[in-house]
Order: sequence, then C-alpha cells, then structure tokens
Amino acid sequence: MGSKKLQVWLPLIFAIVLVLGMYLGFTLRASTAGSAGFLRNNGNSPVQEVTDLIKNKYVDDIKPDSLNDQVIDNILSHLDPHSVFIPAKDLQYVNEDLEGHFQGIGVEFQVFNDTVNIISVIPGGPSDKAGVLVGDKLIKVDDTTTIAGTHITNTNIRKYLRGPAGSKVGVTVLRNGQLKNLTIERGMIPLPSIDADYIIAPQTGYIRINKFAETTYPEFMDAMGKLQKQGMQKLILDLRGNGGGLVDQATNIADEFLDGDKMIVYTQGAKAPRIDYRCSKEGVFEKGKLTVLVDESTASASEILSGALQDWDRATIIGRRTFGKGLVQQQFNLTGGSALRLTIARYYTPIGRNIQKPYNKGKEEYEDELMNRFHDGEVVHGDTAKPTGPAFKTKGGRTVYGGGGITPDIFVPFDTTTQSKVLTQMYMKSTLSNFVYNYYMQHKGTFSSFKSPADLYKGFKPGEAEWKQLLEYAQKDTVDVKTISANTKAELLNILPALLARQIWRTEGYFEVSNENDPVIKKALEELK
Repeated sequence: MGSKKLQVWLPLIFAIVLVLGMYLGFTLRASTAGSAGFLRNNGNSPVQEVTDLIKNKYVDDIKPDSLNDQVIDNILSHLDPHSVFIPAKDLQYVNEDLEGHFQGIGVEFQVFNDTVNIISVIPGGPSDKAGVLVGDKLIKVDDTTTIAGTHITNTNIRKYLRGPAGSKVGVTVLRNGQLKNLTIERGMIPLPSIDADYIIAPQTGYIRINKFAETTYPEFMDAMGKLQKQGMQKLILDLRGNGGGLVDQATNIADEFLDGDKMIVYTQGAKAPRIDYRCSKEGVFEKGKLTVLVDESTASASEILSGALQDWDRATIIGRRTFGKGLVQQQFNLTGGSALRLTIARYYTPIGRNIQKPYNKGKEEYEDELMNRFHDGEVVHGDTAKPTGPAFKTKGGRTVYGGGGITPDIFVPFDTTTQSKVLTQMYMKSTLSNFVYNYYMQHKGTFSSFKSPADLYKGFKPGEAEWKQLLEYAQKDTVDVKTISANTKAELLNILPALLARQIWRTEGYFEVSNENDPVIKKALEELK
C-alpha cells in the first residue's frame, strides 16, 4: 500500500480499532514517554454491532478473545506488514526481549527422551548458587508437579520455573542415579544483546550484537572498554541476524563512531512530526578502522546503524543486502493486557534514504521476498538484485540506493553447503544440539582441559570416530544419512567444535570458534589489513 493510500486509510481504520476497543473494554494509550493521554471513542459502529450479534446469537460458542483478536488482525492486515497486535498471553515474553532481562532460575534446558536435561547453568545465577549442575535431569517442581515422562512442552516448563525475583521454587533433580532436592530463589536473568566480544586478530576487535534492547548500549560500551584495554585499534561489528529493536540504542552506538554533530537518522510520518537524531558527544571510536557485517536478516535498527555509517563513509559494509525495514513502530498498551504496535513513521538515513522494501502487493508477497532472494540467486551471485528506489550519493561520492535494504560495499555469497536437506533435518529435529550435549557429557573430563574456545579449536579436531557416532545418533532420529555428500560431511565436522564451545562457554565460545571458518569474517579481516 503506497504512502498516499495509507494516509487516507489510517484515520478510518484507526477509528475502527478505537470503536472496537470500546466493545472489548480496552483503552488505547502510548506506552512510551511523551505520548499524550488516552484515545477514546464513544460511538457505535457496524464492527461493534456485528461482534455483538455474533457473541449473542451465533449458533456455536465462540471465545470472545479469539473473535476479537481475529477482527483486529484483519484490520491490521490492510496496513503495513509491521503493524501488529500482541495478545496478552504473549506480551510479557515480547517485552522481556526488549527489556534485556526476565525473572527466573537461570538455566538452559533441552528435552531428551521426555526428560528435561539441564544443558547450561548461568554462572553466578540463582540455579548456580543453589547447586544445579549441567547434566542434571529435572524430575519434579515444588514436590507436586512431576515433569519427567509427561510429554511436557517447553512452554509449560518455563511457566513452572519462571516467577518473580525473590520467590522460591523447589526442584527435584536426578544426578548420577540419585535424587536431590534443591531450593532455588529466583532472580533477574539477563538476556544479553552481545553474543561475543574478543580480540579476533592483532589489534582487531570483534563484537556481535544480536538485538537492540534497553541494555544494548551499556553492554556495547563495556565491550569497547574491555577491547580497547587489550589494544584494539580496528573493529569488526557483526550485525548479521540482528532483527533490530529500540532506535535510541542504535543511535547511541552510532554516536560512538561518528564525530561532530552529524545526522544519524531522522523519522517522519503523516501524523508524526520529524525527529532528528544527531551526534551529541565525543565517541570512543571515531577514528579507528571499522567494518560492519550484514545479511538478509539484518533489519530495522541494525539498518539505521549500518546506513548511517555507510552514508558518512565511516565503515565498510560487508556481506549481503539487508532486509529492508524502514518503518518505525510505537507500542500502545491496551487494557486487558494486550498491546498494539502501530507504524507511526518512516525513518531516513542521513542523506535521505528510506530503505523500506515495497509492500504494496500484499503481506504474503512481502514475506516471500526474502525466500525469493535465495530462489533468484541473489544471495549467491549478488548481481541479480535491481535497486527499487532512487539513487543517492554518500558524502564521499559513492552511489547508494533506497527502497530495498542496505546494499553492502563488499558482497560475500551465502554458503550453499549449509543448506543441504540432511543439515536442515538435523537442525529441525535438534539432532545436532542433542548429539553435542550427549557427546560432551560422555567426554566431560577431556573438555575440562581446554581453558578457552581458542584452546578447543586448536586441540579438538573431530574425525571418523565422531563422524560414526553422529551418523548413528542421526539414524535414531530418522535422519536420512544416506544422502550425505562430502561437502555436507565436511560442514558437519566443522560445526561440531563450535557447538561444543557453545556448550561450555555459551554464545561467546560458539562465535569465537565458528568465526575461524567464516568467509565473511575472513573478508573483513582482509579489508582491515
């Protein structure tokens, strides 16, 4: 839907939402600071009349919440793809991700053979303090709820284990054939935005950011301080897979790379006045060499950051064309616990680019666009994508485009060996992660000799013995191992050390090992030299 049509339809559709709100008993208000008051409408409408008739006269019983959610979703389907309704049951989970923390016991778990296995315990967290160990099997919660052998879902497990910080939960675990009763006092558990930060090469730092939450900028500054103390003069900033988040977190980080009072981004909508985000302080890394890694799932706030650095010729963008989300959402809380994230503005890079890809052919085609890049060969060849928006000149005179994501300065193709049918099956069935956990538990003593991910990468080289064990494990999961090619075998053996490093050191370990064989990382290191 084009912007002119959207401006015409928005007042009407928004009025329908407000009228529907009176029927549902909710009040729509902006959840962010600076938004004024409440929005109310006391009139009746056909939408309200129809829902009342269905509720009171329809032949079958229909849950009101289900009907109301469908009506709202249908209204929003006529807007842009990023205006969404969030049901009350999902809102806490959605907000936790942006808040950067949740309240719980601080473990990672997987279900094997209908039993909950503890695969990771956060150091210093509630479970660590209570004595929970990797390898423990969770049998009961609070002495009454048996969760072993009951086909329990991950969602239900989280429901039992999460709770307000300071509250206590009793668990029974099976360890080395013996039952142990433990009491865990729940606490605040961080959801880190930074997956890894370390010195990847002489004088070269690496930081990977997975989202932009309330804690992202402080985490980033801590990482920068640590790396600069270790002599960092060049930086690889990895935004691959980062779907975005809070705009101010991205602009704060951009300010650390750009000098003066440079424009970072500006936003504007039909009902939203223009807001400029500019540099306002001296940054911690305004002069060092900088590369930014992006791919087709780099979106929103990540594109704001990479777009600003590209427009000012401050960084070399490496990878593949980004997602193309140039719309800004504001969350409005609704009484009853649900919320509406409504697109209120577009954002523009410093030289005026809006990189939102077209969505005028419907939501389905919009969602398929990403997959079409694989089908059309763009992610492999890089030269099949044709700019859909106007051309712009960066401050250094380079030509860049709006209307379809951020096109990198240096293209690195997608590794097609990671897309084999067997690999897909192993990921979908959790075969790889389950195998790695079991292999680690069987060889825990051996891996205790590795003091860092670098030690593991140098000292553990999986061979035919590990390959045979993996094949046997995959066959139990009904994976069709007969079709495995030599390339897929090589890829699987390359993945194992990284997954084992993740088992021991979490995401930091995974990326420190997997980066050793990453072609995009290699290209970034070449560029920085």
